[in-house]
Amino acid sequence: MGEQAGLPSAGIMTSAFVDAAELMARVLGAEGYPFVTIEHPMASAGPGELHERGRRAAEACLPLLVTG
Repeated sequence: MGEQAGLPSAGIMTSAFVDAAELMARVLGAEGYPFVTIEHPMASAGPGELHERGRRAAEACLPLLVTG
């Protein structure tokens, strides 16, 4: 994970994969690792919706990346 390399990091997961993301974090010794959840599915979203989901995800990631 990026934090181990000294880099602020944030995960982004679609709602269908939250359980898998939490399990993977636990397996990797990072239980409770914060990540941003976006709507699923992605494949059927049009360009405008994808842009909006990306904007909201970036906004939600900001507090995870910036400290102090």
